[in-house]
Amino acid sequence: MSELEEAWALAIAEAEASARAQGRADITEYLALRSSNDLIRKISTEWLLTMFTGAAGQANRNGAAIQLASDASHRFKIGNASMVGPRLSLLRNVRELVVELGWPRTPRDGFIRGGGLACGNIRHVGIKSASEELRLIIGDEGTPRWIVLDKHGSTGHGYELHEANIHHHLTILLAGSTTAHL
Repeated sequence: MSELEEAWALAIAEAEASARAQGRADITEYLALRSSNDLIRKISTEWLLTMFTGAAGQANRNGAAIQLASDASHRFKIGNASMVGPRLSLLRNVRELVVELGWPRTPRDGFIRGGGLACGNIRHVGIKSASEELRLIIGDEGTPRWIVLDKHGSTGHGYELHEANIHHHLTILLAGSTTAHL
């Protein structure tokens, strides 16, 4: 956990304790929801990045020679909103696969349309048609799910992201290789 994250967690805990002491149940409930949502975002983001890193590691054990680079506080746009979060780049020869995940951190960053907790992109640099936009939602059963949005930004025709989709993206990154396999 970074110093900023620790300071933020401490400030939220202090605000929640103060609201509870003042009998402000509305503020206490909001801060508890905020903490819960932040935990869901963090775990879901780490899961997705771990899945990509693991798939790249498996491909490397089979001779792929994928280089990984990361940035913990990457800023990117989804629509008019600014997202802040981790970025993972997988590089192989001239091909690059970028996974960027995040959520607005301040009011001026905007908001996530459609009630999502976080957003992201899986971008194939130079192959726009293979890229996908993601949204983290809470499913009907109460569990978090990364949803791939349709090309118009709607989940209406989207689908849940699974491990097979991650392997598909790695296959695109490795296209043209005759020695490396997933």
